[in-house]
Amino acid sequence: MAESGRSPLYLARSSYRRRRLIDAQRLLPIFLFLLYLLPLLWGGSSQDDPIGGGVRGYVHVFSVWLGAIVISGLIARALMKAETLEDASRDFGEPKQTTTSDQSGDQGTGDL
Repeated sequence: MAESGRSPLYLARSSYRRRRLIDAQRLLPIFLFLLYLLPLLWGGSSQDDPIGGGVRGYVHVFSVWLGAIVISGLIARALMKAETLEDASRDFGEPKQTTTSDQSGDQGTGDL
């Protein structure tokens, strides 16, 4: 039961979504490793066939590889968009402060 003196903890929708995307990014290598092992379960039809061998295994490995690239790119794109929106909402209403290095045209080190 919840205590009456405490209010429930709710996260902002943008930060919650960003954290779930980071979780998905962390779990992706484990999921892909398990998909790479899938051809080992197929086995060969006889003793002469290697486990997971043949064209079917190669197609599976390269399909998982291509899928990994696409999914990683989509997650990275969504994270960049979420971070941009979070920064914009944080800076909304605050005037941008200019420093002397910004006015003189000096690039400086800056944050990467």
